Amino acid sequence: MSPCPYRRALVVAALCATAGTLHAQAHWPAKPVKIVVPYAAGGPADITAREIAQKLATATGQAFVVENQGGAMGIPSLMAVSRSEPDGHTLWMPALGNAVLQPLLSKQGGADHLARLQPVGMVTTSAHVLVVSARLPVRNVQELVDYARANPGQLSFASAGVGGTAHLGAELFKSLSKTEVIHVPYKGTAPAISDLASGRVGAMFSSLPSLQAAIDKGLVRLVAATSVSTSPATRSLPLMSATLPGFDYSSWYAMYVPLKTPPAVVERISALLQQTLKDPELARRIEAHGMEPLPTGPQEVGAWVRRDQQKWGEVIRSANISLD
Repeated sequence: MSPCPYRRALVVAALCATAGTLHAQAHWPAKPVKIVVPYAAGGPADITAREIAQKLATATGQAFVVENQGGAMGIPSLMAVSRSEPDGHTLWMPALGNAVLQPLLSKQGGADHLARLQPVGMVTTSAHVLVVSARLPVRNVQELVDYARANPGQLSFASAGVGGTAHLGAELFKSLSKTEVIHVPYKGTAPAISDLASGRVGAMFSSLPSLQAAIDKGLVRLVAATSVSTSPATRSLPLMSATLPGFDYSSWYAMYVPLKTPPAVVERISALLQQTLKDPELARRIEAHGMEPLPTGPQEVGAWVRRDQQKWGEVIRSANISLD
């Protein structure tokens, strides 16, 4: 057989593959796109997802619908997306807790379903803040460390529940400051802040917006940020790491799609998401909720996940924390 027909066949195959890729890129989205958020409506994740959905709808001329599936550690939402058609029309927008912490904390944390997803890009990041009750004689991180050392077993840290970033932040503080502090878990952020304001607990790590009302009323005192930030609300705060080297963490949201979604579609979604997050108007709205847009691709999501798996995995193992 002459090699010419063989070469022609290869060329035709390559052209067909290229045409298929271009077709997939050009025809996404071909129908309404669902953004599944593993939290109830009204929270920062939901608000951010809706802001992004509106911009993406305008950019593509197709509807983007936010679907809230809160509860059960976000596992139902994860299962639904991992089983959805891998065509780019169902997206998942988890937080650090869903994508990293749950599998580290529980055998039922959804690791098998996460393995069926692939990242599209980061969405936002946000520094958390350390606050103390106004009744506590503390105004900076060093004074809090000194107080904890002078009163072993008496300083308590509130959290919205076992295994969340507020809890893990307290464990990281305990480890790096070499102090003995008590973790007090609550069923949600609101009751934790209420007891912090009344002085029943001494300190707490959380997002700034959830604490702002209590700060404004002078019931709790803002002490430091957990990481470097460009957000107007937190960029001027002292850093935890200035007193406790190695203390650095931030929360984040990212976007995922089913694993077998065509690469061309993933690339298209990622490019549009990054373009959307660079919009100045959207950035201002996101920053109003204490977060910073983080327009990056799939590789950066992987880097953030690996970093946090190592950081929080060590804290979880050292403190023997489990949700099982």
